[in-house]
Amino acid sequence: MELKEKVVKGVFWSGAQTWGARAVSFVVFALLSRLLTPQTFGVVALASLFITFIQTFQDQGFGTAIVQRAELQRSHLDTAFWTNMIFGVTMTLVSIGASGLIAGLFDEPDLAEIVRWLSPVFIFAGLSGVQQAILKRELAFKKLALREILAIVAGGIVGVVLAFLGFGVWSLVAQTLTKRLVGVVVLWGVSDWRPSFRFSKKHFTELFSFGLNIIGTNVLNFLNGHADDLLIGYFLGSTQLGLYTVAYRLFGMTKSLLTSVIMSVTFPTFSRLQDDLERLRRIFYQALFYTSLMAFPVFLGILVTAPELIPVLFGPQWADSIPVLRVLTFIGILHSIQYFHGSVIVALGKPSWRLGMIFLNAVTNVIAFAIAVRWGIVAVAAAYVIRGYLLAPIGIWMVKKLAKIDLKIYFRQFLMPLLGSLAMVVVVLGLKYLIGNALGLEMQLVIYVLVGGLSYVLVMQLMEPSLKPQLLKLIQLAIPERYSSRIWRR
Repeated sequence: MELKEKVVKGVFWSGAQTWGARAVSFVVFALLSRLLTPQTFGVVALASLFITFIQTFQDQGFGTAIVQRAELQRSHLDTAFWTNMIFGVTMTLVSIGASGLIAGLFDEPDLAEIVRWLSPVFIFAGLSGVQQAILKRELAFKKLALREILAIVAGGIVGVVLAFLGFGVWSLVAQTLTKRLVGVVVLWGVSDWRPSFRFSKKHFTELFSFGLNIIGTNVLNFLNGHADDLLIGYFLGSTQLGLYTVAYRLFGMTKSLLTSVIMSVTFPTFSRLQDDLERLRRIFYQALFYTSLMAFPVFLGILVTAPELIPVLFGPQWADSIPVLRVLTFIGILHSIQYFHGSVIVALGKPSWRLGMIFLNAVTNVIAFAIAVRWGIVAVAAAYVIRGYLLAPIGIWMVKKLAKIDLKIYFRQFLMPLLGSLAMVVVVLGLKYLIGNALGLEMQLVIYVLVGGLSYVLVMQLMEPSLKPQLLKLIQLAIPERYSSRIWRR
């Protein structure tokens, strides 16, 4: 199978994994948001912060090193597995012991019990890290999709059932544990690799020397992604954190759906093409275009429909999340443009460059959030956006330096999606003016999405008639032959 076809099929199965998993997860999240208060959501968010922080150290960058290395021996895999397992057991014990301290720090007594029950996730992560990296290296995204979707469905069923039975916050805890456990079981079922009882100091050093920058990257990514949560939780309390979390969760899910589908495939692809910059640039430009083709209309659509979207999905008690979500859409647009920069930088053997950029982002994030938090959660979101746009040129320069990209071609990828999306916004704003309050929120949202989406498609077709056949060709390559042949016959 040619690399192009493997990449496109990888995008298809990665998309199945991402969209299917996120859809089930989001349904559970929406149901729980109607059953839980903002304060309860804030407590759960604080527990997740602690667990996520510890997990930044767990893989030690071994997974990325396994995907990236040109030459890989079996003892590399065995060494990585047993290192992850030792760390997972250790962190489970540390997490249980530190749960009381964490609860005291945020003055939330219920936090201790939640953290203790979530602690086994470190062991589950140790059991799955190497197998997952091997499948990514092989572009076996169909198997990863199967694992992820089954795990999400199982966890979602448990979470929803317990929520309707009145277990509240514990339904979310049970959902998380079930998802992780089922994920491990399925992953071991679809992976042929099994660990042997051996450990190589030499191979540990090789993996760790590469992964050291990845560990630093993970820690700084945590600060980039969660410094706002930490400061809001500490200074403004769990209720404000809950309101911020719901807005950020919807924003984050949207961003993940739009970018991780392609990004999960592009890193191993870029790694294979590190000696062929011409092909790498071509795939990079295509990834930018097709991602912006989806991301621009979605984020601008959320910007204009947020007053209907939040109450319909989560209920009227989350109305204070609306302005936060609207502000965050602007950073979503930027992220969709620059999401692939890190993959190119690491694939071309410069993880230290990426580490430096993430360090700068983390420092400026903490400073910006610390200044803004006194004015509330909307100001924190605005600080996040402003910081992102101020630092964006640095990431572009790094990719230009390494991959020799042409800036005119780079920015050209965003022109048509931006123009089409702005036309869609004008149409939706016109509809909102005409409809007013004549219809319920649910019907308004349906009309805005359908008419706005149709207007975007029509404008894009007028500007670029060749776009439709290009997309159909990609779909035909992505869908397995036994399915695509039936579709095209019809």
